[in-house]
Amino acid sequence: MNKGLKLTDILVTVIIALVFGIVYKIWAPVYNVLAPFGLQLQELTYGMWFIAATVAYLLIRKAGVAFLAEVAAASGEFLVGSEYGLMVLIYGVIQGLFAEMVFMGFRYKRFDVLVASLAGAAAGVGSLLLDLFRGYLFDYVWWNITLLISFRLIGAVLLAGVLAYVLVKALEATGVTSLLRPVSKEDYDSLRQ
Repeated sequence: MNKGLKLTDILVTVIIALVFGIVYKIWAPVYNVLAPFGLQLQELTYGMWFIAATVAYLLIRKAGVAFLAEVAAASGEFLVGSEYGLMVLIYGVIQGLFAEMVFMGFRYKRFDVLVASLAGAAAGVGSLLLDLFRGYLFDYVWWNITLLISFRLIGAVLLAGVLAYVLVKALEATGVTSLLRPVSKEDYDSLRQ
């Protein structure tokens, strides 16, 4: 089996990413609605901005897909007029890189909810590092920054991990993912029974 990305893999990844780029754009008001409460509740929704990487990887299951999907989704969000400007592209690169590193750490052989959740959390860590670099995290008191970090990572696990896994499982139940992946040994074995 060829492990490299084929043109079909890239096109499907970009289509997934563009759909999530639009989702990212319309997700900003959800995030902003929760911000005024002051308890960092909006951070529970932040994981949605990491979901393209995990969904694309769980569907296509090849190296580089998570990174490509997150960068393309950030580009799509930027192109449809993100209120966060060019920073979405930088965040997309870092979030995609951190998610990709988790999949690489498992040698691109695991496609379960745990790995997706770890990738979502890693993307969350990447976004926090960028926030730290931008300097505004130092404006919070200790308990507020603790809430921010905790809620962002919880949201990353729930949205980019668990929700992504559930979405892909729902797609698999329709049979559409058989077009993306070659027949496995388990598929052949099930025919022999």
